[in-house]
Amino acid sequence: MINVVLRGHGFEYEVGELIKVFGLWRDIKFVDDYKIGKDGLFLINEAIDQGRKYLISTKIYENSNLVSVEEGSYKIEGNKGNIEKRKKLKRKVKASIFDALMKFSKCDIPWGILTGIRPTKIIHELLDSKYNIEEIKGILKEEYRIRDEKINLMLDIALRERKYIYPIDEELVSLYISIPFCPTRCLYCSFPSNPMKEGNKKVDEYLRSLSIEIIKMGKLLGQLGKKLESIYIGGGTPTTLSSMQLDTLINWIFEAFDISRLKEFTVEAGRPDTIDRDKLKVLKLNGVNRISINPQTMNPKTLSLIGRKHSQHDIDRAFYEAKEIGFDTINMDVIIGLPKEGIDEVRNTLQIIKGFSPENLTVHTLAIKRSSRLNQSLDDFQMAKETLAKEMLNLTKNYAYEMGLYPYYMYRQKYMVGNLENLGYCKKNHECIYNMQIMEEKQSIVALGAGGISKIVFPSDNRLERVPNVKNVDEYIKRVEEMVDRKRVELTKYTSF
Repeated sequence: MINVVLRGHGFEYEVGELIKVFGLWRDIKFVDDYKIGKDGLFLINEAIDQGRKYLISTKIYENSNLVSVEEGSYKIEGNKGNIEKRKKLKRKVKASIFDALMKFSKCDIPWGILTGIRPTKIIHELLDSKYNIEEIKGILKEEYRIRDEKINLMLDIALRERKYIYPIDEELVSLYISIPFCPTRCLYCSFPSNPMKEGNKKVDEYLRSLSIEIIKMGKLLGQLGKKLESIYIGGGTPTTLSSMQLDTLINWIFEAFDISRLKEFTVEAGRPDTIDRDKLKVLKLNGVNRISINPQTMNPKTLSLIGRKHSQHDIDRAFYEAKEIGFDTINMDVIIGLPKEGIDEVRNTLQIIKGFSPENLTVHTLAIKRSSRLNQSLDDFQMAKETLAKEMLNLTKNYAYEMGLYPYYMYRQKYMVGNLENLGYCKKNHECIYNMQIMEEKQSIVALGAGGISKIVFPSDNRLERVPNVKNVDEYIKRVEEMVDRKRVELTKYTSF
């Protein structure tokens, strides 16, 4: 356990998240004070307001011995309630704590003090503020303590994204549709997905409620003059629906929304054991131009362990049927850091995927979510350590480049193995607009269905409003009108939207 004393600021949450990055302490306890003579490990951070400057110090004591210290005086101007001043102070506090912990622990933390899930947003904000590339590199290195390799990755991705995100067209929005059903629940899953059962009547009830939300939100967006740029049907596993259900769903969308400027239509067909030729034909005939066929791993023992019922044969069949039917863009997901997998297992997975040569490859670093079965039984599994996870991620990068894929979007999550990142790779001109827009939050995403979270963006104010739907399917079915009203209130509250 590490005991933490904070003085002169209230950044308890942010400090806690930063300390977790080091992965050394299961318990972090915030205490009021520390006096020499107490046993245990104590971190004391203090920010003293000296007018136009702050004196910021971090000291670490182990069994009353001072083992690490960082001190500095920093110019941080602005009124006490100024948001920008608060941001600068928070960065300096985190940097002081980071430097002291690095001296003490000798850990390898390439992302520095960054704990947010959208690293490239920082670069877009700096570019919007007219900083040049060299200035941005300096800020990321000095202010955020990010290492060169990650800075270059962030810049590479952000510069690729900008032509798809800018200039911002406020007439366009993206649509997300949640299908929260799966054949089985995976070991690591925390999404609001419901295992399917033969003849499950709940799916029909859910679709009836979803149709109400689709029709009413389509009418509202039409009144507001909004058109769809992209559609993304996710889950769960949308292809747990029958071919007829998929056809009906897509027709509801087309009838309800203005698709005159639609550039992209994605459906997650992730579980290959839910894909057949009829479903693929329905998707293709309805204009779906991107699908996912996700192995996660190509190792049969791991598939069984994590609760996946498919085999490599299922992957082969689904992928080549999709190509035969005419899908030009297929994404394949893999997860590194799965239980009992080492570098050889990851290499085997990548070698097989290389044979498919997909247009997109999404590499997820395993995140151990609180509500997952994995988190509840961690002691039963052998997990990849930080050094091995980094080796695995580097291997995926090498294979991606061999396949002619480059990184085009990125995000990070809490509780990720090795404190790493998730990366989306693609071949030229196969970028997913929806993925970039949802990460950079420059376009409104209207999310329908159980667990969907709408993000209403107001570019002129540089802010967004989140409007969540309930996660529970039964509650969604009963309260769908309420879900519509929630979004109506936010969408019509501000004339700028």
